[in-house]
Amino acid sequence: MSGIFENLGHRLILASSSPRRRELLSHLGYPFSVEVPDIEERRRDGEAAEAYVQRNAREKALAVLAKHPPAEASLVIAADTIGVVDDHILEKPLDPEDAKRMLASMSGRSHDVLTGLVVASGSPKSAHVAEIVVRTSVFFKNLSSREIDFYVGTGEPLDKAGAYGIQGIGGFMVEKIQGSYSNVVGLPLVELIDLLASFTPSPPKS
Repeated sequence: MSGIFENLGHRLILASSSPRRRELLSHLGYPFSVEVPDIEERRRDGEAAEAYVQRNAREKALAVLAKHPPAEASLVIAADTIGVVDDHILEKPLDPEDAKRMLASMSGRSHDVLTGLVVASGSPKSAHVAEIVVRTSVFFKNLSSREIDFYVGTGEPLDKAGAYGIQGIGGFMVEKIQGSYSNVVGLPLVELIDLLASFTPSPPKS
């Protein structure tokens, strides 16, 4: 096998329907398959944003892991990404008007993008789970109503957490970021490599 983790020794599975996560993971050069987890993503009363994305990612990973016996040596990667502004969680917009409201709330200021990232192996009841929450601050330019209407009219915001895609047309709104770019896209690669490394066998001592 090729890529960064030649000795990973696991079958790698991405628990996501996101083409953006699929593309990012492919950059590591390790072969993987894709399976879409069947879970309900709903925030619990009083649940903090960090706890929410971490729980969603963990539930996604374990739902897919449950389909594979431990003997398969499957390693499941799952992630969940949201935007946060003024302690309000921004997930995928319900409709174009909701997308416009979200974009207006981020105009001319910063917001945070949080991704819960989980790598799991074994069985759901006794899984080896490595996890982290990654935060990136994103600064938007001042957006005119015309710019917001234009962007929402492209349709791009409607299937994205926070109602924009930094890697697409939505990049025109971003003045700068502090932190991981790939995290904003949906899969923080630096942190993912570190988590995967915890599953990589140590080389034999000479």
